[in-house]
Amino acid sequence: MRRLAESRDLAQVFALYMQPAVIPYLGYDAMPLSDFQPLFSAWCRSGDFYVYERDGRIAGFYRATRYPGRAAHVVGLGMLAVAPDCHGQGVAAAMVGEAIAALREQGLRRVELSVESDNPRAIRFYQRLGFEIEGTLRQFYKRAGADDYIDEYVMGLLLR
Repeated sequence: MRRLAESRDLAQVFALYMQPAVIPYLGYDAMPLSDFQPLFSAWCRSGDFYVYERDGRIAGFYRATRYPGRAAHVVGLGMLAVAPDCHGQGVAAAMVGEAIAALREQGLRRVELSVESDNPRAIRFYQRLGFEIEGTLRQFYKRAGADDYIDEYVMGLLLR
């Protein structure tokens, strides 16, 4: 079940975000809870940060940010993560499927996201959902402690 994140979700979201299998593919490097809390609070206030619950715990999260103005028919899907112990169990497909269904119901026409070029599992997952690679942001992403920058792919899905 997906729902908007709430302040009570802080500890579970933090624990999931900081997982070694998750954090390399999200926008922030490892940090203490005290530094994470203001980010989390801002995400909750945004009204576009969702958690996905399974068996009474948070199994994943994502943001679905609608663009303003002439691009108001487009939503950016980002910060998507699934708990490593839930990989291969259909959690990501269910979570993203519910998100896309809700976006269709709202009349949105396009969903876009970005994915690191060194994350083939995620790329294949999004392609199975119908997303297509539409471009490459060269040397866009650099992780703490990494020597090199990596490319980021922009992927899009038309809902109509």
